[in-house]
Amino acid sequence: MGEYVGVYSDKAYTVTKSARPDFERLLSDCKPGKIDIIITKSISRFARNTVDTLRRVRNLKEKGIEVYFEKENIYTLDAKG
Repeated sequence: MGEYVGVYSDKAYTVTKSARPDFERLLSDCKPGKIDIIITKSISRFARNTVDTLRRVRNLKEKGIEVYFEKENIYTLDAKG
């Protein structure tokens, strides 16, 4: 069983704001292997647009990091994802 790393949450950031410090911290923590799965409420909460979502998911997938989108029930490392 894995170890819980924590919550990364950028509260009160709007769609027009690009600065998301906790999201950037999450991505930084993925680099040294600290994280192997990211669980997020929905695709819309993960990234601001489709292109950004696909780019980030592909980058994480290359590192063996899975993203699970609860609302859509999508696991990115699953063949269906």
